[in-house]
Amino acid sequence: MNWYQHYERTEPRTVKGGIKAKSKRGAFGTTWWGERWEETLHGFGIDSRLQRAKRYARKGQVLAIEVEAGQVTSEVQGSRSDPYEVTIRLRPYDETEWGEIVEAFRRQPYFAAALLAGDMPSGVEAIVERAGLTLFPEREADLKTNCSCPDWSNPCKHIAAVYLLLAEEFDRDPFLLFRLRGMRQGALMDRIGSSDTSTDPEAASPNDSTPAPAPLQTDGFWDAPDLPSTMYGSVETPSTHAALPKQLGKFPFWRSDVDLLNTLEPVYEAASEAGMKAFEAEAAPAESP
Repeated sequence: MNWYQHYERTEPRTVKGGIKAKSKRGAFGTTWWGERWEETLHGFGIDSRLQRAKRYARKGQVLAIEVEAGQVTSEVQGSRSDPYEVTIRLRPYDETEWGEIVEAFRRQPYFAAALLAGDMPSGVEAIVERAGLTLFPEREADLKTNCSCPDWSNPCKHIAAVYLLLAEEFDRDPFLLFRLRGMRQGALMDRIGSSDTSTDPEAASPNDSTPAPAPLQTDGFWDAPDLPSTMYGSVETPSTHAALPKQLGKFPFWRSDVDLLNTLEPVYEAASEAGMKAFEAEAAPAESP
């Protein structure tokens, strides 16, 4: 068998609905944490692979990416009919390590407040390091990767394309770094904001007791009086439309060139106006025949 067999250069199949990088040239990460992720990749000496992967990332050959605790899974369309399956693993912190990180954040009020507000200040990486850990992988061996493609090189261009798109997604949501390390944003915020310093979420003081539920009162439920006419108070359309989607942020790995929030805002506005008209019609007194 010829271990140095030459593989002919092939063109990937064109796909629709793939995840296209926003970056048209140059770097993919634009925030400090996105740039730091990309800087880490370049430090592994895989620039040639990253260069080949840029085309895949920008053409939309990556079909899906899922970030969970300790693992990134993806599908990348290559030259074959079936997409290649990509897996990237990074060791999640254990419960003791997370306890040390949370306490480190609590001892720094500025960082705790910034994180609770959904921000990722530049000193966060140093705070994690003070707990004896690293937020980003230090060595290429820290990332355990696999791809179902026939390329013997690791990382192949399919894995590298996912690497690059992760830089852009970390830009959008820096808390994905913490998710990859084993904790979602909501759980981390609860831990930082809680006064409980125990690492065991099930731990409780032996003096704690659960109050008895209030008795159920059913008498007169079906005989309640009519609601007062002033119950609704002032009813008006909201000053800001699509407020909840805006709070949730940009949709993960959004595939369209059209901005999702800009598209949703007029829909919410129209729904508010329609709802107001329906309410006014219902509230208006009926005309006498």
